[in-house]
Order: sequence, then C-alpha cells, then structure tokens
Amino acid sequence: MKSFWKILFASFAMVPLAATVKAADVSYAPPDAVVSSGIYIRGDLGASYLNWDSANQNWAYVGDAGIGYQLNDNWRADVTYNWTGGYGLNPGEVRTGMVLGTAYYDFKNSSSFTPYVGAGVGYGWEWGNGAATDVTGVAIGLNAGVAYEMTNNLALDVGYRFHDIINSTQNTQEHQIAAGVRVKF
Repeated sequence: MKSFWKILFASFAMVPLAATVKAADVSYAPPDAVVSSGIYIRGDLGASYLNWDSANQNWAYVGDAGIGYQLNDNWRADVTYNWTGGYGLNPGEVRTGMVLGTAYYDFKNSSSFTPYVGAGVGYGWEWGNGAATDVTGVAIGLNAGVAYEMTNNLALDVGYRFHDIINSTQNTQEHQIAAGVRVKF
C-alpha cells in the first residue's frame, strides 16, 4: 500500500511540470486539425418581401452566392450576387438583382452559435414588364442572423436582410429571410 501512495504522490508532483511543458508547445497543431485559410464561399436560398404599393404578389424566392474572407475571429467581408424573381405587379412582374460588398461583425462566444450583423453597399437593378420599368442604382444592404458552426470549415447560416435599390424613379425595398451554408477553405 505504501508504494501506491508513493506513485500517486509522484504523479501529482508531475502535474505542474506537465502543464509547463504543454504551455511551451503553443505552436503545435495535431495532424488532424483543420486550419482555415480565411477564404470562404457561401450560398443562400429563401423568401423575399417587396415593399411596393402596386405589387399584388409581394413575396418571391431569393438566392445568392458569394465569396468572402474571414479577417479575424470577429470580422469578415464578402461579395455576393443576390437575385430575386417573380414579384407580381398589377399588371406584369418585376425581378431584382444586385452585387453587394458586405462587412460583418461576428459576436464570437463559447457556443457553436455565432450571432452577426452586417452592412453593405453595391449596385442593383430591377427589370420587368407591365407596371415595372427597368432601372438601376446604388444598392445598400443590412444583415442580421446567426451561424451554426457544424465543423471548423462548415457553417449553417440563417438570417434577415434588408436590401434597397436607390434610384430616381422608385425605391425598391426588400425584406429577405434566407438560410444557407458557408464553406471555409
């Protein structure tokens, strides 16, 4: 029984030394660890509501795709192409598209869920027939949502986006809810 206590005491005496040795290995990464370059691609699908008085079908589907870069734990930026199709007008229909550069702030925490906010600017256009006229203009976007980190390189994203194409003839304001994925490389 005495040898058991000696071995137990010696084991506890080694703990501070082991912690010191581990602290010295700061740059060690296990071979199975995946380290991201910061580059990511993204894609989303969802629904969009057009805030336009003459619309008789204010809802349409929306899709976007983009490429971005994770600058650090909290900041990232991307460029996306957003397309919305088939708002019904009286008469006719209208579609919108825009290219936006957006900066995001991720509220990192200890969970797998990361809330975020973002703001962007770019160029947008709307085209259609009937009551719609083809116009272009500066586009702005505001975003809020949450990402779920499934792995180090894959995140599911659910969010709200406000988009506005600003031009001299009409303001095209869209409220979008979308879900998608971000794949980090």
